[in-house]
Amino acid sequence: MELKTIKDVDVKGKRVFLRVDFNVSMNGDEIADDFRIKAALKTIDYLIDNDAKLVIATHLGRPEGRDAHFSTKKLAMRLKEYIGRDIKFVPECIGSYVRSAVDNLQPKEVIMLENLRFYSEEEKNDEQFASELASLADIYVNDAFSVCHRTHASVSAITKHLPSYSGFLLDNEISVLSSIYNHPDKPLVIAIGGAKAQTKVEVIKRFFDKADHILVGGVMANVILEASGRSIGKSAINGDISKELEGVDLSLPNLHIPVDVVIAKEVSENAKTKVVGIGAVDEDSIILDIGPETVALFSEIVKDAKTVVWNGPLGYSEIKTFARGTDTFAKSLCKSNAYKIIGGGDSITALDKIGMLDNIDFVSTGGGAMLEFLAGNKMPGIEPLMASKQ
Repeated sequence: MELKTIKDVDVKGKRVFLRVDFNVSMNGDEIADDFRIKAALKTIDYLIDNDAKLVIATHLGRPEGRDAHFSTKKLAMRLKEYIGRDIKFVPECIGSYVRSAVDNLQPKEVIMLENLRFYSEEEKNDEQFASELASLADIYVNDAFSVCHRTHASVSAITKHLPSYSGFLLDNEISVLSSIYNHPDKPLVIAIGGAKAQTKVEVIKRFFDKADHILVGGVMANVILEASGRSIGKSAINGDISKELEGVDLSLPNLHIPVDVVIAKEVSENAKTKVVGIGAVDEDSIILDIGPETVALFSEIVKDAKTVVWNGPLGYSEIKTFARGTDTFAKSLCKSNAYKIIGGGDSITALDKIGMLDNIDFVSTGGGAMLEFLAGNKMPGIEPLMASKQ
């Protein structure tokens, strides 16, 4: 899959609307993790070095209306530290004030707009809002892979109004993830966990014939255990996905579900835990982690892999009591000589927490987008960039 990238267009003196995803982790009003900001620097530096007039836009969090806590001003200040030049922050996304600021932009200068989600029109993919955003620029560049599965105005509708291109981050994400399906080094291992199950079923189904091993933990494992007739007690399954499982052979030898699990009566740091086999979960208990036998099985499989893709923790890793399975698996993964790809904020957090994120070969900036892409679903933010390829 090839996209039209910023190298395919002359940006000198042009106003470039750059959609990034700086939806970073926050600790109060402080930035806790600026991984996504750093990931976009190659594109930003290229546009500045090639004399573009740069208008940067992003969302932050899920604000309800205008909320100063979610202002992108703090993101502009952090970006300024990395690129070493002034950034003009504009506390709007559309209107005369923004227009005036953009009209005064000179080559190599940078403006950052306010949070796109301060406008309800953004998530509605509103055509008028997209048109007003587009009027600020001559060229549109999407470098926000993590929102490319969203039909939002600054991702989808805007491409109808401007020549549209991919940034380096987005292009690299597509290149790496495409290779996983089209020509991976084998054995290929897909490890799936986390809380959301629906898209993960689609990934599992699509990779049944491609992956040598599919390892399943988290809520997805609960779903498969229940579908296989095992009791899961009061464990979470996040909705009915029985339709998605129709026709799926859950007994295939390359599909590995837990053989033992950690259970508790409550989700708390001080909960009394017990390890049981998958057939021994009583009706009052909750499955909150994979057990030691499962960890050993999964670790043995990744040891001999050539490619491993991991999305989502294998247990309720937000609480230390139930993070042991995920942490031990992460350490085993990092010891593997496989080409290692991870996606999803919780997986990244798990590796960062044990100081092993640098052992990963490719860290995707998008968890949900990564799953949608691997599932083979059309991506509203990517399709227009392919269509513009000449």
